Amino acid sequence: MNAPSERPACALPRHATRQVRVGRVLIGSEAPVVVQSMTNTDTADVLATAMQVAELARAGSELVRITVNNDAAARAVPHIRDRLLALNVDVPLVGDFHYNGHRLLADYPACAEALAKLRINPGNVGAGAKRDPQFAAIVEMACRYDKPVRIGVNWGSLDQAVLARIMDANGKRAVPLDAGAVMREALVVSALESAAKAEEYGLPGDRIILSAKVSSVQDLIAVYRELARRSDYPLHLGLTEAGMGSKGIVASTAALAVLLQEGIGDTIRISLTPEPGGSRTQEVVVAQEILQTMGLRAFTPMVTACPGCGRTTSTFFQELAGGIQSYVREQMPVWREQYDGVENMTLAVMGCVVNGPGESKHANIGISLPGTGETPAAPVFVDGVKTVTLRGDNIAAEFKAIVDDYVATKYTKKTS
Repeated sequence: MNAPSERPACALPRHATRQVRVGRVLIGSEAPVVVQSMTNTDTADVLATAMQVAELARAGSELVRITVNNDAAARAVPHIRDRLLALNVDVPLVGDFHYNGHRLLADYPACAEALAKLRINPGNVGAGAKRDPQFAAIVEMACRYDKPVRIGVNWGSLDQAVLARIMDANGKRAVPLDAGAVMREALVVSALESAAKAEEYGLPGDRIILSAKVSSVQDLIAVYRELARRSDYPLHLGLTEAGMGSKGIVASTAALAVLLQEGIGDTIRISLTPEPGGSRTQEVVVAQEILQTMGLRAFTPMVTACPGCGRTTSTFFQELAGGIQSYVREQMPVWREQYDGVENMTLAVMGCVVNGPGESKHANIGISLPGTGETPAAPVFVDGVKTVTLRGDNIAAEFKAIVDDYVATKYTKKTS
């Protein structure tokens, strides 16, 4: 798995001044925005969970969260970590605790030791008189094992005592806020008060990350702007239930792009509902592509391709673009180990003469395929210079060979 690349000079200053270390990953301040994801296996199934963690890590997830909801899951955590180390996967594991985290962490110290970070929800640590002691118990375990904590508020499980207090105060206002504004304020207050309480219990401020998740784009933007205004903790971004397919991708991108452009957000997760049998890694790819298309990170070579029109009645350029994008993603684990900077390479696969040569010249490597009625020839441009014209039935393989040769000759080979 690659270390976070440097934040480019064009990126806006980020709001967080604190920086939190989670295993070997830094979150906050000037550190690059970190991509994370979560498993959906039964954590008690050591092999299945370790394999999914490894799959997510190899796809580029820099942190992976796992559910720790019962005794069997807590017992499994150190074995999952050991299995990952045997697979040469050292991604930090984050334990997701609700309702019984105070007990599980106390009863299974090996679980607490194996995790790199704890995630707790103030609305789910306990009700009434149990809330503060159980919250304090989790914080005490975090301090004992030197673990950072994400205090993750969620509008589906908001601390009802905080909500009731905010609603009472709102009722006394001359002009009461609407229900949405009250809910947003309760989310912000719950996160900030919980962070302050954690510090009172002994958890250093540089071991706290905040999140306040909702499923509405506009509410998410409003809540995080307010969190950023009223605190300097690193913030974890993401819609709590983004949804499936294009809806989840569009909603997540719409919300996170606005916040990231404003310098808000230090780690992100795209909470996509996978298709039945679909890979969990899609959420990692989407997170990477949001950051890369915004110019905030570089993970893998990006392919520019035209959408097609009446000049491109053949589907060959679409097939080549898709094949090349898949090829570079598959090759990245190998290239990353061997070469510096290859993730910044740009490719273009264009379908006709209108924009084909021009776009191809702007990429490190570009190919302009013939459109309908054009001469059956495909000029290839390398760093803006035409180097060869491809013809025939073997264009895809020949273009991949050109890409391989470019990587081998243009990027500095790492020394062991």
